[in-house]
Formats: sequence, structure tokens, C-alpha cells
Amino acid sequence: MTAPHRVAESIPIRKKRAMKAERDGDTFTLRGRYWSGTFPMADLPAMLEWYRGQREKFPKAMGAYDATIEALESLIGE
Repeated sequence: MTAPHRVAESIPIRKKRAMKAERDGDTFTLRGRYWSGTFPMADLPAMLEWYRGQREKFPKAMGAYDATIEALESLIGE
């Protein structure tokens, strides 16, 4: 007879994602660990709305969109 199998609790460990946003005239650049892209400033409100919507729709993503939202919000104050 074997002992009952014990399953260890899994605790998700996630590193804080880094996202940087820089404005250059009429464009801004988002830089992440694996990708970057340059976009017109006119697209900023729509992108921010999209990323906020993704965060609401997918709460199991555990903050995957937070760094991007923070970076985009930082451009609004400039």
C-alpha cells in the first residue's frame, strides 16, 4: 500500500514587468523587455482605453497590463 499523493500548493511568482514610454514630438515609443513600438500621440487615448479594457476582461492575467497602463498614463501628464 502506498502513501497518499500530496500536491504542493502552487504559488505564482511573477516578476514585475517593465515598460517604458517616451514621447518624441507627435509620436511615442513603448519599450518592453521583448518588444517596442512607435505610435502617433493621437492613438494614445485609444491604446490606454484598450489596455484598461484588457485588464478588466482578464483579471487572471495578474497585472500583465499594469506596467503598460502606467507607462501610457505617464505620457498624459507631459
